[in-house]
Amino acid sequence: MVSQTAAPPTPVDPASPALLPVHAPGELAALAARHGLTVSGARPPLGEYVRQLWGRRHFITAFATAKLTAQYSQAKLGQIWQIMTPLLNATVYYFIFGVLMNTKHGVPDFVPFLVTGVFIWTFTSSSITAGTRAISGNTGLVRALHFPRASLPIALALQQLQQLLFSLCALFMILLVFGQYPQPSWLLAVPALALQALFNTGISMVMARLASKTPDIAQLMPFVLRTWMYASGVMWSLDTLLTSDRVPQWVLLALECNPAAVYIDLMRYALIDSFTRGQLPPHVWAVATGWALVCGIGGFVYFWKAEERYGRG
Repeated sequence: MVSQTAAPPTPVDPASPALLPVHAPGELAALAARHGLTVSGARPPLGEYVRQLWGRRHFITAFATAKLTAQYSQAKLGQIWQIMTPLLNATVYYFIFGVLMNTKHGVPDFVPFLVTGVFIWTFTSSSITAGTRAISGNTGLVRALHFPRASLPIALALQQLQQLLFSLCALFMILLVFGQYPQPSWLLAVPALALQALFNTGISMVMARLASKTPDIAQLMPFVLRTWMYASGVMWSLDTLLTSDRVPQWVLLALECNPAAVYIDLMRYALIDSFTRGQLPPHVWAVATGWALVCGIGGFVYFWKAEERYGRG
């Protein structure tokens, strides 16, 4: 018979989790509060979040300017592409739609009409496209530093506004060449662009939150934006379509309230003499303001609600 000797007991570390007291979640929360501990990356209240954003305003401006400067840094023509890109788009659209499809028929001052539509539409489409990459394209920055994440889509929307301001120099030159001279109505472009910028920023923040979890949205957006462009009267007059008896009433209402078309029409009314008040949708300024406030404020709150989830796997 073989005798068996009991193995000596294994020493137990006093700090082992098995010996630590078990606390209920409420007790742990009270313990953390008592010692001044807070949740890492927790979403601040909305008012505090706005104050944090205001404190980062210099970063937002610098980030937007740096992005704009670097955008064409590898191109030989550099920043000239900020003006050339919408001009080339307008040239292609003029040849295809104005000449081949003859959409210029019945549209006075078709070249200013078309170029204004292309420049203003590009402002919206570029802001939305940039918004889809605001979080997913800056994951390293989001994970490395603590700052209000809304700074990113706001900065990218500001970048597109800065680019539009460069492009407006070319737009004004084209208007002068085609006989559209400065008038008091040109001042209406300022509130129209301000409302459009607020609308663009709100949509950009919505897309930033959606694309942060579903990157495939960035691949889908070019098709959505192209369809939206065709429905916004960039290359033809929606006024002619709206007077057609062949279009259902609900389609007419949707086209009249289309925010992209509303902002394009406001800019055309401000800058082009032949684009009259009668071609504007009813209550156009109220519609433009409503879209800007709903999307601007709603998009900001929607983005803020997911603040603590950005940058996490």
